[in-house]
Amino acid sequence: MYLELLSNLPGVSGDEGAVRRAIVDLLTGEDAPDPPLTIRTDTLGNLLVHKQGRHRGPRIMLAAHMDEVGLMVTTIKESGQLQFKPVGGIDPRVLVSKVVKVGEQLIPGVIGSKAIHLQKREERKKPYTLEQLYLDIGAGGKEEALELVKPGDYASFDTALVPLGDGYVRGKAFDDRAGCAVLVELLLMESELSFDAAFTVQEEVGSRGAAVAAYSLQPELALVIEGTMASDTPGTAPDFTITRLGHGPALSFMDRSFIADRRLWQQLITVAEERGLPYQHRRFAGGGTDAGAVALSREGVKTAVVAVPCRYIHTPHSVMKISDLKDTVSLIKAWFESGVRI
Repeated sequence: MYLELLSNLPGVSGDEGAVRRAIVDLLTGEDAPDPPLTIRTDTLGNLLVHKQGRHRGPRIMLAAHMDEVGLMVTTIKESGQLQFKPVGGIDPRVLVSKVVKVGEQLIPGVIGSKAIHLQKREERKKPYTLEQLYLDIGAGGKEEALELVKPGDYASFDTALVPLGDGYVRGKAFDDRAGCAVLVELLLMESELSFDAAFTVQEEVGSRGAAVAAYSLQPELALVIEGTMASDTPGTAPDFTITRLGHGPALSFMDRSFIADRRLWQQLITVAEERGLPYQHRRFAGGGTDAGAVALSREGVKTAVVAVPCRYIHTPHSVMKISDLKDTVSLIKAWFESGVRI
């Protein structure tokens, strides 16, 4: 699988170029399929790929977003520290002391805050707000910092994927480089059906890329491949686990952005059960995905979401089980082989 390569790359919303270039390299490299894929990039930065299968079938769109949550520099202080704003949904409590890479040169930095020794008693009882945090790139003052970075530069978490336990991995941006890895795998395989793949931009700030991609591709059916929350951890009641690692891809009934097309959702369940493939239901109706934008494109698109469970998404360190990634590929491949119906 291609998760490690894609996860390690910086790609905060609006700055997905490194991820896009890596995917193009994978799709046109030594493992490129025959016939070759048709690849283009649209005005917003979505990477749109057409895969020629053995049969035409309905117009199918598979989508996964390239962007990740991160930070953007807003002000450079006289001291040389950088103020920032979040790009996408980030809990400030996970940011203190985390290492980052800033700007086009990927300048190393750390997220700093007032030392605990200087905090008053009441300050220690409260979590940090974003306004109390800053980026420290080791600059001695504003002029020195300006030689390295500027306002508007992105900062991404400096996290490398590493194996964890038996069959698990820890890394960043599994939401949604996991989906991108699944989509690359499917594009490099032989396929029963022709389909369009959209590696979308700016999902974390409102599914902007997906809206443009779906309008352009005009699909009849769409599957959005996501990384979703797993809460199978201490302190969470079993009824609120949402998804669990090691139990296969998660199928969504709905989220705050869309309601799954019932027939398409049932097709995926039927295929999984007939083939003996693991799957689970995403037991949570919150959060949003590209499915919301795709489903509302033009006259409407029948849409479903297949998601890879990940613990601690939208943080510098997520945890995932590789078997869930592989089972997601297997389910979508089996769905194609079953003869997709509108």
